[in-house]
Amino acid sequence: MSTLLQVSDPHFGAEWPAAVDALVTLAATLRPDLVVLSGDLTQRARRRQFEAARAFVERLGPQALLAIPGNHDIPLFDPVARLCRPYARYRHAFGADLEPVFDAPALLVQGVNTTRPARHTAGEISAAQIERVARRFELAQPAQLRVAVVHQPIAGAGPRKPRDRLHGSEAALRRWADAGVDLILGGHTHRPEINAVEMAGSTRRVYAIQGGTAVSRRVRDGRPNSVNLIAYEGASTGARRVLVTRYDHDAAGGRFVASETRVLDLTPAADGASEQR
Repeated sequence: MSTLLQVSDPHFGAEWPAAVDALVTLAATLRPDLVVLSGDLTQRARRRQFEAARAFVERLGPQALLAIPGNHDIPLFDPVARLCRPYARYRHAFGADLEPVFDAPALLVQGVNTTRPARHTAGEISAAQIERVARRFELAQPAQLRVAVVHQPIAGAGPRKPRDRLHGSEAALRRWADAGVDLILGGHTHRPEINAVEMAGSTRRVYAIQGGTAVSRRVRDGRPNSVNLIAYEGASTGARRVLVTRYDHDAAGGRFVASETRVLDLTPAADGASEQR
């Protein structure tokens, strides 16, 4: 079984130290094959906030890391930096590649930069990005779980759907489904949810998995800080399915605890497979 830990929207600069410590402990227990940071690593893209985010990653000690920027990782109050060098601090902390790839026998994970300096919070995905990612998935091995990572939601997004939905999402969903994508991870709303994406004329099962805010004070609707552990069974069993376990931060107990597990069957819908809880 291959596992990845989705850590979204930590917002360093507005973090709960106790939640940070608890997440480090959880990661040491789970030992995932890959840690995915799906954007908004910082609160205001300041140098010290990126340093804190990088120090957090070092404490996690992941076997492998894939990170993408979120809208909060671009300077907001410095217009020159926002327009001329929007990713300079991010790149200093997390590397030059804004769209990294993790390619292993059981996992193919493609990061996609959906932030735009000209947009405040809304995200966008271009036709060129859609095609580039699709071609990557078309080259995937049959045993690989194919995962795209964006920041803003590609499906769902709760009560603020019109505002939060990623611009270009419909075109991306159609093309990526045709190319074989299985999961699309995102964040931004701080509301954990899983949406089965249905497209007319397609039997493929594609799921959009939104992460909550991992360690920040910016929780929504009274929901606790949370992360997702995604476990893929297909490479070892031949049955392509994913187990998604959400871990919520128990502030009183000082730890993250498993709160819900959902089984996502990736078998084409024509075969009669269904999602289980």
